[in-house]
Amino acid sequence: MQALSSRSVAGRSPCVARAQGRHVCVVPRAAATVEKPEEKVVGAAWQFTQPAGKGLGFYTGAEDGYLYVDQMRVEDIRHQVPESPFYLYSKNRIMHNYASYQQALAGIDSLPCYAVKANNNLIIMKELAAAGAGAVLVSGNELKMATVAGFDPKRTVFNGNGKLPWELELAAEKGVLINIDSEFDLANIAAAARKTGKKVSVLLRINPDVDPQVHAYVSTGLASSKFGIRNSHIKWFLDEIRKEPLLELVGVHSHLGSTITKVNIFRDAALIMCDFVKMIREEGFNLKYLNIGGGLGIDYSHQGQVLPTPTDLIDTVRDIVKELGLTLVIEPGRSMVATSCALVNTVTGVKTNGSKNFVVIDGSMATLIRPSLYGAYQHIELTTPSKEAVQVFDVVGPICESGDYLGKDRELPTPKAGDGIVVHDAGAYCMSMASNYNLKMRPAEYLVENGKLRKIRHEERLEDQLKASFEGL
Repeated sequence: MQALSSRSVAGRSPCVARAQGRHVCVVPRAAATVEKPEEKVVGAAWQFTQPAGKGLGFYTGAEDGYLYVDQMRVEDIRHQVPESPFYLYSKNRIMHNYASYQQALAGIDSLPCYAVKANNNLIIMKELAAAGAGAVLVSGNELKMATVAGFDPKRTVFNGNGKLPWELELAAEKGVLINIDSEFDLANIAAAARKTGKKVSVLLRINPDVDPQVHAYVSTGLASSKFGIRNSHIKWFLDEIRKEPLLELVGVHSHLGSTITKVNIFRDAALIMCDFVKMIREEGFNLKYLNIGGGLGIDYSHQGQVLPTPTDLIDTVRDIVKELGLTLVIEPGRSMVATSCALVNTVTGVKTNGSKNFVVIDGSMATLIRPSLYGAYQHIELTTPSKEAVQVFDVVGPICESGDYLGKDRELPTPKAGDGIVVHDAGAYCMSMASNYNLKMRPAEYLVENGKLRKIRHEERLEDQLKASFEGL
């Protein structure tokens, strides 16, 4: 992870490094003991200002104040691209993020699986598959896409609380690892195994009931979550699995949530899962995998937060995995691709209602819904340096909803119609959650690769939708 630059940028606050408690644990063969936490800064801060044309990912050029992606000015790209808005990616940043996980996992048996739900662009998926990543899937169509992208199905994991029979049959045919999420899910998986005649490797998704301290919509590991099985009901599942000759229980899984910024939470969950592993092995099952999910957060605020790195995350569970002789499965999505991308928009105009100033852009909640859906913050800035007066704006789109905004109360130099403005960290849960609300078409996507611009998804057209959805009716 890069160090934070000392150069200030409009709208960003200086870094305040906060020490985070970190457990130093020893896992003997008989039991896990936790020693007293020691105060230690965990993680690193991001670099948002780098030498112009020489940096990695998205950054402000130190010499000229322009916004860059790798070697290219975003403003220059705007003049090359006919569409607006559009998603813009850095291949270098994606591969750097993946390499960070590879380095973190050195020395242990592991299966790093990219969470396809975060971003399902086929070109990006092909790059990660070629680099050796596995995949995490939550639908049958994601499995089909992963197969086209070149992922090895035997290095993929199928999650979900409502997997459909046809999806499970496809997963069984392909040899995918499948998580058991409920009693009916177990019955459906067993039925798929019998129908296909295939032996299916399964994991139990257990709720460790650990609070990840994130937005309720992205918290998935509490006892009240719709995901996973009750801790108290594990014995019932083991007895039922024994009755199914085509099911092989090979591991356990937990997923705490997303945007997590404290790695001790993963440690707490792993210690709980460690006890379950031992208990299940005592029941005669040969477990191979410990899946701790994903969810590592990023610095959406661009305030120089000191956040855990992949190495910080893996180091919290390294000794547990080694001691138990397990293969560690992780499911990064956001931390793999979010920082690689920005949504590039064009300013339509600036207005005021007397008490509030608005920058109206062509992007919207249909293009990027996280702020409207979660109240999420994503950093917003202009693509070029400006000497105009700095004011406080809400950045809003053209959708017929008061909730259509990309950012509220943002300090920005006053833009004019036609100016470029970006929403940062848009590589995860942005394009994959885009919609056609108000009949807005999902935008094109572009990738900077080896200093050149490459189109990696066409903008949708209404004509194509009419043909695909209504022709012949």
